[in-house]
Formats: sequence, C-alpha cells, structure tokens
Amino acid sequence: MKVATWNVNGLRARHAQLVEWVAWEKPDVLCLQEIKATHAQIPDPLTTLHEYWNYWHGGPKGYSGVSLHFRRDRFPESPSFTHPAFDNEFRIVDALAGDIRFASVYVPNGGKDFAAKLEFLRHFEVWTAERQALGEKLVVCGDLNVALTDADVHPSQVKAGIIGQRPDERALLRSAIAHGLVDLVRATHADDPTLFTWWPPWRNQREKNVGWRIDFVLAAATLDCASCLVRKDVVGSDHAPVVVEFA
Repeated sequence: MKVATWNVNGLRARHAQLVEWVAWEKPDVLCLQEIKATHAQIPDPLTTLHEYWNYWHGGPKGYSGVSLHFRRDRFPESPSFTHPAFDNEFRIVDALAGDIRFASVYVPNGGKDFAAKLEFLRHFEVWTAERQALGEKLVVCGDLNVALTDADVHPSQVKAGIIGQRPDERALLRSAIAHGLVDLVRATHADDPTLFTWWPPWRNQREKNVGWRIDFVLAAATLDCASCLVRKDVVGSDHAPVVVEFA
C-alpha cells in the first residue's frame, strides 16, 4: 500500500501538476494540505478523479484546508470522512479504511498566533492518545510545522527559540508521536542530515538544499514500512511530497 502526502501551497495554482503527479505516483491514499480553496473553487479534473473517493475539507474563504483521497480499486467502499471537534480551521480530515485510520493534518504555523498553535498541538496529542486507547492503527500525514530536532533543519537555519524550533512545540509533537507512532521519515533516514521537505521560497534555497523537515508520515509501530521517500524533484510548491510504501 502506497501513501503520499503533499502540502500543495494552493490547489488552484497546482492542480494540473498535482493531477499529473498523482497519475504517475498512483498512491493508494493521498493526503493534501494547504489547499487554500473553497469547494466551489476546486477545479476540474480534481472533482472528477473517478479513481478516488475524494473529500475536500476547505474553508469558506479558501484559508488553510486539507483533503483525503482513497483509490477506489484498493478501497471498494467509500470511507466515512470525519474531523475532530477541536478542528475549527479546516486542518484535519480523517477516515477509517479497513483497520487503519488515516489523517491528513496541517498544523498552524504559529507566526500570527503561537498560542493557538500550542493549543492545536495539545488537542492533537490527546487525539492520538485516544486513538491508541481504542486500539486503532493510525497513519498521520501532513505538514506539522515543527522541526523535531536541530538535525531536521539546515545548520544555517538553526535559531534557538524561533517558531518551528521551540522546545514547547517540539515536546508536544513528541508526546503525540509517543502514543504508539513512528516518525517514518527519520526512522528510515536516521543518518541523513540533508533530508528536508520544505525550503524558503527565495534565493534558490531549494536548489542549495537549505531547508527544514516539517512534513511527516507518522504510522503505528505495528505497520511494516517498506520504503519512505521525499520527492524533492516534484516542484511547484515550497514543500516536497513524502511517499511511504507499507508491506
């Protein structure tokens, strides 16, 4: 089973490229973040991707937004899409498919309201604890807007106390992961200090690989990860897709 996640940084600007990439990648489960589009603004052919069950969780003003997609030949019945009660900004959509709950998550950046980011992460930690208590297998994909360690940031970008690297937000994300989850990107690339998923969109930072690792696939430890790749060659957004294959 192949699971892919991508912060597209604006669906309307990226839709043709996204359709082309999905046709090539063929993920069984697709998670998108920062779609920045209302339902009325989501362009064809995305609304007519007949090979997927599609759920677009976008705001009325095109702010934030996430989506979750399941390939029909892998999942013959449409999953029931939901989102937690604490999600009031279109930042999580989840669905139980088979015996696995998948979630597409976009954690607030925190630059305009850091307290709200911490509050979201607190609720997120409680939510992962609840899923573990229920015995669910969980796969969380998305832009979590936290670099877990300084090793997840290019040395030139390490700055103590800045948002995205603060000890309090890192601690909350670690607590959420501790509820039976594995950070698959780091687990499969433990010795690679150059693996990033987001690059500042100026001064050729992507070409220089001056970036941060803030996009994640967190999966239940009981799931067998066969591979985990960052598709840096898929350009357009300031984020790269992350693709995981489970045995």
